[in-house]
Amino acid sequence: MTLQFLAGLTFNKVFQAAKGLNNTVLSDPHVPKPGLQGKWVIISGSNNGVGLEAAKLFAEWGANLILACRDPPEGLGELHPTAAVKECKRLAEAQGHISTIQWWQIDMADFKTVEAFCERWLESDRALDILCNNAGSPSTAKTRMTKDGYQLVHQVNFLSHVLLTLPLLPSLGRSADPRIVCTTSCAHHFGVFDLDHFNGGQEMRGNDYHNNKLYLQIWLTELQLRCLKRPEYSHIRINGVHPGFVASGIWHTHDMKSNDISMRALAFFLRYIAITPQQGSLAITNAATSPECGRTTSGGKYVNRIWEAPPHSYCHDSDARFKLWIKLDEVLHLREKGLLEVLAL
Repeated sequence: MTLQFLAGLTFNKVFQAAKGLNNTVLSDPHVPKPGLQGKWVIISGSNNGVGLEAAKLFAEWGANLILACRDPPEGLGELHPTAAVKECKRLAEAQGHISTIQWWQIDMADFKTVEAFCERWLESDRALDILCNNAGSPSTAKTRMTKDGYQLVHQVNFLSHVLLTLPLLPSLGRSADPRIVCTTSCAHHFGVFDLDHFNGGQEMRGNDYHNNKLYLQIWLTELQLRCLKRPEYSHIRINGVHPGFVASGIWHTHDMKSNDISMRALAFFLRYIAITPQQGSLAITNAATSPECGRTTSGGKYVNRIWEAPPHSYCHDSDARFKLWIKLDEVLHLREKGLLEVLAL
């Protein structure tokens, strides 16, 4: 941890983030098993970790599934999406469901594939019931850039979710109870709102992972408010969920044998506090199906596993939300692509 990071901490930030370490074991009474026959679900990052476990549950409950994943590079320990599809089909059939379960390629580090994915879905002319923006990348010691010219974590964890969600709003609007679930993190409480260094870089304040989880939570709050003002989208519910501190493949990029104090602390937490990916997946499935996260609420919430919790104060700051909205239009050319017209107020 840098001195700059430590200087920015407050008791409230630490307290709210620490809630994310809650490792209560959840079971059926906490998260019931809904029937999703005939429903269509898109879930990104669904061949690994909590995304894969959530996809398996959706399959068991009868949903039609689109696993939105890249073709993973070798050596990362990720299940290939074709194997994930096979496992989901097996689980669906074991419950007597005849479901459509497919892998559609998408690489969140490549905007062209995100746009192509959206075009493919819209051409299917189906109503979309659940969109799970789950794909993500951990922070890396070395800054890595994408072919689109953005810092990797910034694009994968935030910008591509925006480009995936906005074109699909008309399809979601056709569903009776549409949900958008964004995998954020309790670490968003440590994020720094720094639009002057939006794309990261050496002068960026804070941590790229923390910052982008904060941007995602702020953005989904603003998106929900704008949807509520449009009759055709007012029934869409958007929430950010922290799946818990999960011992999943996202930590494969970290050297757990390092003598660095932060790595030693991480190894300790993973061994004694972390929950399983299956337990973490219940945060996603709960937000996607529970009445508490549906039309009975206003949405735009931050949910710590299955419990609503206070988000970062910036989420309640209308000026910050508007500035982020304008910044996204600027860097992603949303207006030129017609992606702001669906939410014109």
